[in-house]
Amino acid sequence: MNLKTNFKNILFLDIETVPEFEKWSQLSEEQQTLFAKKTQYQRKEDVSAEEFYDRAGIWAEFGKIVCISVGYFWQVEKQKKFRTTSFYGDDEFKILTNFKELVNAHFSQKQKVLCAHNGKEFDFPFLARRMIVHKIALPEKLNLFGKKPWEIPHLDTLELWKFGDYKHYTSLPLLTAILGITSPKDDIDGSEVAQVYYQEKNIDRIVKYCEKDTDAVAQILLRFNNENLLNDSDITSV
Repeated sequence: MNLKTNFKNILFLDIETVPEFEKWSQLSEEQQTLFAKKTQYQRKEDVSAEEFYDRAGIWAEFGKIVCISVGYFWQVEKQKKFRTTSFYGDDEFKILTNFKELVNAHFSQKQKVLCAHNGKEFDFPFLARRMIVHKIALPEKLNLFGKKPWEIPHLDTLELWKFGDYKHYTSLPLLTAILGITSPKDDIDGSEVAQVYYQEKNIDRIVKYCEKDTDAVAQILLRFNNENLLNDSDITSV
């Protein structure tokens, strides 16, 4: 696979999301009704909307972003070097505006692209929707209105792995495992993020997990191009 894209032009990213409110009782009656309708086809008949609320973080209408990790190659000659940084905390508006500022300042040029695993189905639309909720004007890299498919500045490692097979889904842990990449899921997984955020109140643990996912996406793209993987010493976090 030859992407014909300079790795320096790619901003890799991953987001971590949780339900917007910790408890079901914190939702208004209207919100509870709307959540029940939104999830009625995902829930089993014997599972109530309240019991299902711990999964609310997967929907931008009922969830929020607590961490955005980004990574980029700052050296591509010889042995590549990769750097990650994260925007995180309780203030989603600040997280989103800081991310937008970075994108506009360093990745707004036409040749620059965003890359995530399952990004086209989850990360990119979730970011855009939450920005709209917070009345943040979308950066050009997330504003897809009027763009032709080949003009969309997004790479998705899941889509690349599908090779046109649209019914096929491969998780990030499975893909890293079969490609010989160190698994990013050595501590928590996505289903545990809300518990770590609301009950353990350990945002640092979430940030570490999010940055590992970002690193893994970059490693996957290297493998897709038959290039050497990064060593631990090639990856820094700032």
